Amino acid sequence: MPASISDIRLLLKVKQLPRCAHPRRVFITGGTGYLGSSLIPALLERGHRVRGLVRSTSKGNLPSGCEVVSGNALDANSYKQLIRPADTFIHLVGVSHPSPAKAAEFRAIDFVSAREAIHAAAELGIAHFIYLSVAHPAPMMKAYTAVRVECEAMIRQRRLNSTVLRPWYVLGPGHKWPYALLPIYKVMEALPFTRTGAQRLGLVTLEQMVMALVKAVESPVQGLRIVSVPEIRTAQTHLSREVTRQTA
Repeated sequence: MPASISDIRLLLKVKQLPRCAHPRRVFITGGTGYLGSSLIPALLERGHRVRGLVRSTSKGNLPSGCEVVSGNALDANSYKQLIRPADTFIHLVGVSHPSPAKAAEFRAIDFVSAREAIHAAAELGIAHFIYLSVAHPAPMMKAYTAVRVECEAMIRQRRLNSTVLRPWYVLGPGHKWPYALLPIYKVMEALPFTRTGAQRLGLVTLEQMVMALVKAVESPVQGLRIVSVPEIRTAQTHLSREVTRQTA
């Protein structure tokens, strides 16, 4: 699949960053999705080795340069033996275009795939588990949010060294309608009594999310780290500073 203009622009920005001093071995689920398809080329450009889990019918859908392995994200026994030698596990599986009407799918796909990934990572002693959650508390999308809150609790229970990212809505190709809300967000973020909620449930771009995920990969954590919307928005700046410090 040819790269989109947004992907090319993102890769150009990635190329401008100082090189990563400590490349990681990354195992990723959900690599063919909205975020994963942009994240994998960025990780490869940074020098990381990436292995992506896909169904046997989707082997051709991962970006070039990514090692492809077959398995079922809903059953860790189908892929657990393929995770190593990864030291970093990124879980991005989720129902596309979430809506309140998809509550059953959130339980059947988002929850089950995360449960399987969390338990597999814990059993293998994976050094760093990265989970795509969602901003909460939130006044809507309760079933979607509830699943991710439960999965975060599982991560804590399994004592995984983990980075949990909590965006609300990711703007990008095919996901542009909330741009109309930006003026409202600016007003709400300026008012003291709505600022906290507006920042927590703020909009981020696909580029910002990819940079935040790259930053998570390149800065492993001991314990649990929560990355909320304000930190996602500034990840590129902090990533550049951290890499420069590591290579100095």
